[in-house]
Amino acid sequence: MRVFLRAQGLNAARHAAALRPFHPGEFGATAASPSDAHIEAANALLTGLRQPLSDLAEQLRVTADVASNGASTTSVVEAALQRKDRATQMVKHIERTWDFYFELFGQRQSRYGSWLLAADRIALDCYQAVYVGLAKPRSVPSPPPLSFMATNLTPSTFRRGVPLTRLGQRENPFPIIQLPYHRLVNPWTLGAVHHEVSHNIQSDLGLWDDVPRRIQQRLIREGLPASIARLWARWNKEIWADLSALLLGGPAIVTSLIDVVAMSPANARNFNPNGVHPTPYLRVLINLELLRRMGFEREAETFARLWNRIYPDRDGGAIPPEVIASFSQASALVVDTICYQPFPQLGGKTLAAVVSFNRTHDGMTVEAAERLTRAMDPGVVPARFLVGAARTALDAGSTPSGRIAVNFYQALLRR
Repeated sequence: MRVFLRAQGLNAARHAAALRPFHPGEFGATAASPSDAHIEAANALLTGLRQPLSDLAEQLRVTADVASNGASTTSVVEAALQRKDRATQMVKHIERTWDFYFELFGQRQSRYGSWLLAADRIALDCYQAVYVGLAKPRSVPSPPPLSFMATNLTPSTFRRGVPLTRLGQRENPFPIIQLPYHRLVNPWTLGAVHHEVSHNIQSDLGLWDDVPRRIQQRLIREGLPASIARLWARWNKEIWADLSALLLGGPAIVTSLIDVVAMSPANARNFNPNGVHPTPYLRVLINLELLRRMGFEREAETFARLWNRIYPDRDGGAIPPEVIASFSQASALVVDTICYQPFPQLGGKTLAAVVSFNRTHDGMTVEAAERLTRAMDPGVVPARFLVGAARTALDAGSTPSGRIAVNFYQALLRR
């Protein structure tokens, strides 16, 4: 019994020691490697998780010492077993968290590290574009977003400061942008980065609660039913991310969105009264409302004609008639509220004044696309524009898609 109890304390102590902090340089020293700030943030979280396990291991050691002195009574054994149960659960819990960061950081050493670095640079450029445009100076939050590759999943994000189950309900210390492999293979679909990073920007700027409240109040004030106002308020985060992505990346972001939400008519018009995403059929039309207001009327009409050819039947399907009837007015009001009304969190500016994509930017994107087709450095063009450049090059149809993908990643890695 004494040998058994001593082994339990030893096991717990070794488990706690093995779930060690990560070391700078452990995951390489290339540009794709996690920064010291990312490693320090993960270590701070892990330290908080490991300390209770270390304390429990010490309690087990003391119990074993008591048993070694001949006091291995039933109560002592039961106390040891209860502590062993707790230690086992703690180990499993901490291992899940440790493994999460181990995989997140370890991917940066794989052959896909360069792809993830490219996504990181797009995400950081989006942050910098917004924070530079604020009316009141604010530093870009650190650590910056880190990209992660996942298979069989849709793009998603873990926001900074949000408690996560796999982190033991502790706050996630930095934004993580999860990208499926098939998106990374086809970089012209990486408008997902602009969208997912916009969720983090909305949160970091303190707009998470203000935006839905503004939307609901605006729609009701303009005479729309409360039920319609609540619906659009529930959709606010996905709409905000879509519109922010469009302001950051330009018309090609709409093309990327259409690639995702163009589906069978029944699915495109499937209405979930509790969903946080706008119905796919309506989602594109909301983006076209902003595209027109940005000054890209011709592009908006081209997309509208395409959308109407994909879905020639104007029947709303499962979408409630009252949503269809009020859509035009509600969509215009929501786009205006999010993009063209001032927010104190933006220093009293509008989102469209903080960050915008104009005809000059479009010309830069087209020129960058031409350079990508010739494997030339696209020049001094913001990283967030290169997804649009890749899409423009692809749509031109004169260059193999594989070559565009290679040139896209090389252009971002040379920075």
